[in-house]
Amino acid sequence: MGQLFSTSNDEHHQDLSSSFAGYFKKFPGVSKIISEETITAIEQSLKKGNFQGANDSITDALKIIDSTPLNVAVTGESGTGKSSFINVMRGVRHDEENAAEIGVVETTMERCSYIHPNIPSVVFWDLPGIGTTNFPPGDYLEKMKFHEYDFFIIISATRFKKNDIDLAKAISMMKKDFYFVRTKVDSDLKNEEECKPRTFDRTRVLEQIRMSCVKVFQENKIKEPPIFLVSNNQTSSYDFPNLMNTMVNALPVHKRHNFMLSLPNITGPAIERKRQSLKQRIWLEAFGNDLLNLIRSVGDLLMGNDVETLQKSMNYYRIVFGVDDASLQSLADDWQVSVDQLKAKLKSPNVFENAKKETIQERLSRYYEEYCVANGHLVKKNVKILYYLKLCFLDMVTDDANVVLREICSRNNLVSD
Repeated sequence: MGQLFSTSNDEHHQDLSSSFAGYFKKFPGVSKIISEETITAIEQSLKKGNFQGANDSITDALKIIDSTPLNVAVTGESGTGKSSFINVMRGVRHDEENAAEIGVVETTMERCSYIHPNIPSVVFWDLPGIGTTNFPPGDYLEKMKFHEYDFFIIISATRFKKNDIDLAKAISMMKKDFYFVRTKVDSDLKNEEECKPRTFDRTRVLEQIRMSCVKVFQENKIKEPPIFLVSNNQTSSYDFPNLMNTMVNALPVHKRHNFMLSLPNITGPAIERKRQSLKQRIWLEAFGNDLLNLIRSVGDLLMGNDVETLQKSMNYYRIVFGVDDASLQSLADDWQVSVDQLKAKLKSPNVFENAKKETIQERLSRYYEEYCVANGHLVKKNVKILYYLKLCFLDMVTDDANVVLREICSRNNLVSD
């Protein structure tokens, strides 16, 4: 990235194209937030010296990412854990005001939308189970506004039924993705262990659950699709992480970024993938700004507007990674500790707190220098400090999210023991 901010116009123009293309080679295809076609188009503009065109392409790509909606349809019979699943995917507690209601008998044939609280372009739609309607699969899809959804999740708490298979066939014919999710496997394991403590074998029971689902497909002479065994109570276990990766990877590239950011932080790799996704976004914004020669000195950058910009970025990262004040307060309430005790284990909540030792501007300058030294960058007056500070904040929030995840896992293990 050092080449990106060269003060020599000749070097700057020479290196921009290779610098841009080279940056994205570090990321696997399924992790990139812009398409190969867009990367190639921007690279070609840079080679021709069309910097305004390259900047416009970057700006347009980011606007598309921000504005494109993602609609996920979730269907299943009442009592399958459908509402709990939707709440987990949205990072919403079951007792919150905007949560999907749990344990409610399905009495309506209407669909119900649940907007993600942090990423409003992501919407989950709770559809009535096809078995609770009188509609054949084709009519069901039409009445549920099939064409509005990016993909379907078909949920069962037992084995999948013929209605589920017929629905999947209809979805497949219309070229949409769908996923079979078998919930409540933690309850099945617990019941089996209580009934047969001497012969209980966790792996064998899970395989039996999977095969009981597969049997329905075999009976209907259909090649069995991937089936994800999950627990809404233990999201870091079973197939939940694999389900999240599968859904993200199957999406078009311009919809992948926001869906990834909307997902719960259930594993270290999930947190790291969010970091890599946001890292690309920060880099694209900085690259676009550099094309327009928006370079100022360190002293000029740390003014009121820039501090406000950095604070907004930090707040956004904390929300995305679940370490914002509201999330920490909820965890503190659950764990019966003070929120100050929880914040004391983290770094990001304190960055913009006033302190007697140094001003916020002095602290930001210190973070900038420490980040540059730690990552092998030269500390220069003509380097765009906002870029490095955003990366610094992103790393800080990622570390905090991992601290919280380890604490959650530790407490869950204590409860299960």
